[in-house]
Amino acid sequence: MHHWLLFQKYTSIKHLVYIHFQNFLSVYTNDQEVLLIKNGQVPLYQDTRARKVLYTSSVSLQLSRGDSSKSGRFARDISTYLLANCSDIFRVKVVPPAWIHIELTDPTLAAWLNFLINENVDFQRSELEDKVARTKLIESQTKDLGLKKNDLYFQVQYAHARCCSLLRLASREDMIKIGQKGTNNQKLLSSQTIPWLDCNQKLRLYQSEELHLLKLLVKTVDNLVFPDSRSIVNWNTEALKLSAAWESFWSKCRIWGEVKNNCWPLAQARLGLLMVTQLVLKSVLEEKLGVSAPRELSEE
Repeated sequence: MHHWLLFQKYTSIKHLVYIHFQNFLSVYTNDQEVLLIKNGQVPLYQDTRARKVLYTSSVSLQLSRGDSSKSGRFARDISTYLLANCSDIFRVKVVPPAWIHIELTDPTLAAWLNFLINENVDFQRSELEDKVARTKLIESQTKDLGLKKNDLYFQVQYAHARCCSLLRLASREDMIKIGQKGTNNQKLLSSQTIPWLDCNQKLRLYQSEELHLLKLLVKTVDNLVFPDSRSIVNWNTEALKLSAAWESFWSKCRIWGEVKNNCWPLAQARLGLLMVTQLVLKSVLEEKLGVSAPRELSEE
């Protein structure tokens, strides 16, 4: 329940990390320059090279203004605060010279995935944010990706439609229950929580293709809900990356056959990842690329 309430307020993992930085800075100092950092300039980035969902921050280096003795102290203070207040959500580590590494725990990640599925989250932002995002989208679409727009859209639409098709198949085979919400959406309905975690509370999704897709989903939701005001998201590129990650996942990580028969919890977890992918692709297609998110594609 604790995690559920958190994600109701902060759907973006990055936003959740930001809030904890803000809380620390608000009690740490009244310095106006520090408060400026607190109000939206905290350097925080997802490290996509890591095998886990990991964020890194150089905020202590920024706060110390180049003083190495201060930067180390700042980093330790921030780490101590985070560990004292949210050790059940993050693992925190200080890496020389004064980088702060924040890793999402597996139970938190599982709770986040369950929240997205069961709440059927609509990744919406304020009207002002959407206006800015649409302006940035127009700018990003002028960049040449070596693909015609129709080809680009088809690749992403195909991935979305394929996700929907597989979920319908799983529903027909009583692997999951799918209901309708609205005119063009699907919702996973289940009386039981998807078994994302094994008996040791470790995420069942540990293959490289699963982790790559999972990290991209986290990053995409961050960009949808809590984008960095200092950079422009090229949604054409991000959509292609996500659809390619899904294709790789689907080709390497089986759900039916031997996995379904011999490792049912893993099949359920992979179906859950499929559902989250469908939800995120739908939002990217409709809200960022401005095209439909078809549940099936015609053969024409």
